[in-house]
Amino acid sequence: MIEVEIDDEAWNEILFDVQSRVEAAATLALEEAGVVTISLSDDDTVADLNQRFRDKAGPTNVLSFPAPETARPFLGDVILAYGVCAREAGEQGKSLSDHMQHLVVHGVLHLLGHDHMDEDEAEIMESRERMILAQLGLKDPYAFRDEPG
Repeated sequence: MIEVEIDDEAWNEILFDVQSRVEAAATLALEEAGVVTISLSDDDTVADLNQRFRDKAGPTNVLSFPAPETARPFLGDVILAYGVCAREAGEQGKSLSDHMQHLVVHGVLHLLGHDHMDEDEAEIMESRERMILAQLGLKDPYAFRDEPG
């Protein structure tokens, strides 16, 4: 089960089918493994959470907050910052909805225990993201990194 909370109306204003796109991305990443809450929020809220829980200043695109084992099947929360996501999508030449779906998948994979802090784990996580996003009909989200420039 996926609960979608839209805390910043900017998400609805820019995306026609935001709820169904979030649910599709999270469902594929979850593989029936549990329950998550996806919050589509604003930069200020994410900046506050980033500072309080990660001791990092400013907003980031996506944060994942795993739930304790005792809360199962609830896996945790994923929260996206509208302004950061919109800016990144523009910089990477992709639609906001495609970028949002990628970040939902990315956040849910973190809740499932995937990480990208070491090189081997990053490769596994990115491979999983590519596979899920291909199922959603989206391009490789990391292709922009590999382009000559």
